[in-house]
Amino acid sequence: MRKVKHIGIFILMLVCMEAAGQKFSLSTNAVGYIDFCTFNIEGSYAVSRHWSVTAGARYNPFSFRKAGNMITNRQQAYAVGARFWPWHIYSGWWVAAKIQYQEYNTGGIISSRAEEGDRYGAGVAAGYTYMLHPRLNLELGLGVWAGMKKYTVYTCPSCGLTVSSGKKAFLMPNDIIIGISYVF
Repeated sequence: MRKVKHIGIFILMLVCMEAAGQKFSLSTNAVGYIDFCTFNIEGSYAVSRHWSVTAGARYNPFSFRKAGNMITNRQQAYAVGARFWPWHIYSGWWVAAKIQYQEYNTGGIISSRAEEGDRYGAGVAAGYTYMLHPRLNLELGLGVWAGMKKYTVYTCPSCGLTVSSGKKAFLMPNDIIIGISYVF
C-alpha cells in the first residue's frame, strides 16, 4: 500500500511540474492605460504546443472634466478566445479569435454627444510575441471585432437628453497591443 501511495505522489509531482512548465501566462496591455486609464488583464493557458486559450477583462470607471466639458470612456468588457502559435507557444507570431461582451459609456471626446449601451460579437487579431526573458514577453498586435450593439445616444455626457436609440451592427478596431506578459 505504501508503494502505491509513493507512486501516486510521484506521478502527481510529475504532472504538477509539467503544468508549471510555461503553461500559464498573465498579460496587460500598456495601450489600455493610455486609453483613459483602462485597467486590463488577460490570462492564458497552453493546451498544446501551438494552441492557447485566453480569457480577459477590461474595466474603466473614470470620467474627466476638461474646460467645463465631461469626457468619458467608461467600460467593462469580457472576452474568451484562443490563439494559434505557428512556431511555439508564447513565442513568435500568433493569430487569435475571441468572443466578447462590452458595456460602455463614451462621450465628449470628439463631439459633445455621448453614447452608452452594450456590444457583443466576435473578433480576430494577429501579432508577435518577443521573449525578453524566459518568463517575460513583449507582445505587439492588432485586432478588430464585429457584432451587434444596443445603444442610446445623448446630447452630452451629463445632460441625459436622448437623441436616438436602437440596435445595429458594428465593425471597429478592438486591440492595439503593446503589452507585457509574464509566463509561469
